[in-house]
Amino acid sequence: NGFLQVEGQKMSKSLGNFITIHQLLATKDFGGRSWAGEVLRLAMLRTHYRQPIDFTVKALEEAEATLRRWHDGDGFSALDVSGHPVPPEVLAALADDLNTADMIGKLHGLHKSGDVAGLKSALLFLGLYNKDFAKVLTPSLSEAQRVKIEELVAARITARANKNFALSDQLRDELLVLGVVLKDGKAADGSPVTDWDLKR
Repeated sequence: NGFLQVEGQKMSKSLGNFITIHQLLATKDFGGRSWAGEVLRLAMLRTHYRQPIDFTVKALEEAEATLRRWHDGDGFSALDVSGHPVPPEVLAALADDLNTADMIGKLHGLHKSGDVAGLKSALLFLGLYNKDFAKVLTPSLSEAQRVKIEELVAARITARANKNFALSDQLRDELLVLGVVLKDGKAADGSPVTDWDLKR
């Protein structure tokens, strides 16, 4: 099998880049946050076992985004696939010298074609499904991050009230970079209000 690399370097205690699965799951030692087990699994499965795995924060973020897309959709968590077989193309990829990179391509194909039952069945089989994924994958905010978001939201509300739409748009874009989605509306008295949430 290939070596495990971290941000382009071979993982080694002497280099100080040694990190365990437990640390990834339970601490903020890598990327400043903890990671869901399914995210780690998908990130590792993206590379064939004979090739070096470059374990990076970007790779984890990409794996998380992929899982979010696959789990998105009304009724996905409630869909009963107990009698649904794992799609044969997924099994065929695994039977070909554990070709996990090709297998992931098949999962993308199931998602793109709208085969929700096939996709969920495959995710369950591979240990990549969790009924609480939305909760598991929601990033936790530190108090400092929450304060910063609230300040930016308040500044945008003021900009909108003053009809400074250029500044309002700039602040909205800054919040999007932080993963914040804004919901503009009106209170019962007609005054503008803005709620915010994290992107799912």
